[in-house]
Amino acid sequence: MAAGKKYVLVIDPGHGGRDAGAVGSFSKEKDINLKVALCFGRYVERNCPNVKVIYTRKKDTFLQLYERADIANKNHADVFVSIHTNSLPKGHIGRGVETYSMTLRRSEEKLSAAMRENSVITYEEGYEERYEGYDSKSDESAIMFEYIHDENMAKSVELSKSIQKSLCASANRPNKGVKQDNFHVLRRTSMPACLVELGFISTPDEERLLNDEAVIDKMGYGIYVGFVKYMDKNSVVTPYKPDAESHIALPTVAPSKKTSAPSKSKRQADDEEAKAKETVEKSMPESHDRQEQSSDKLVYKVQFVTASTVLKEGASVFKGVTGAEHYKDGGVYKYTIGCCETQAEAVKLKREIAEKFPDAFVIKFQNGQRVR
Repeated sequence: MAAGKKYVLVIDPGHGGRDAGAVGSFSKEKDINLKVALCFGRYVERNCPNVKVIYTRKKDTFLQLYERADIANKNHADVFVSIHTNSLPKGHIGRGVETYSMTLRRSEEKLSAAMRENSVITYEEGYEERYEGYDSKSDESAIMFEYIHDENMAKSVELSKSIQKSLCASANRPNKGVKQDNFHVLRRTSMPACLVELGFISTPDEERLLNDEAVIDKMGYGIYVGFVKYMDKNSVVTPYKPDAESHIALPTVAPSKKTSAPSKSKRQADDEEAKAKETVEKSMPESHDRQEQSSDKLVYKVQFVTASTVLKEGASVFKGVTGAEHYKDGGVYKYTIGCCETQAEAVKLKREIAEKFPDAFVIKFQNGQRVR
């Protein structure tokens, strides 16, 4: 990521306009998708100033499938998240959340979900020419849309897992797992992408939940948390150097030597300065590695806990890990340990706490700021 470039997130509320998507007893998929998508986007806009949010639609408008992916591609998006609502044939009951990424394989079970969402192609004018030979009910057409995202496949799965886990936890929804399928809107994107199925509009109690404002807010927040965790974890993979003017220098640890007291001997002054420095150093949190005093030196730390408030030293959430420091990012307090000179040392430290914090990851710091 280039210096100063914002992280670009494209949010895609599925269906819209003349395409209602799945229809329940009193609501339509297109409306549920839009409400949750806008809620997710608001959380990002409010808390992540480094992220540019782009919506494929913000109103009840119809978009062709290829247009949704093109919006992401033309804006050089870093992540694409499509929001949908699931459905089953009459007489079948389903509950819970599923999150999909593109697949390299296909199965009879998976083909049905993708074919249902891909069938919106038939609403598009001139679809016969644009998608020549496409039949929404054909296995062969599903295979035709299979596409290998060599670089993005693993990242898409990681994004899906992060969102699925956070969404289910936030909204207390049944977790139906992370899956892969041949969705056209994912096939056409050129960045890590996932498609979230919020629940089953065809199941009466699920439909009521999906239209509950409090649940909508929890689902939007859960997707936001999952996205932020993914973004934080992958920023090391695509690092950038912040602009010089954005650097915040660390405060000097030791007080400056006073020159206005000539009556003191040099030895007395040296003793007092050393004592003051020792007092300040004792007040600093301990670290796995000795804290670097040079503000412009690149160091590596291990991020292992995120919280909405400042945590006290020895808090139970640290699980006995000591020497934690924090920085604030997007309204969230993020806790780290270590101040390593090399990435290898930080990776070693991460392994030491892996049993307690399996999701911990290495980040870079320079001039008091995280380097992405």
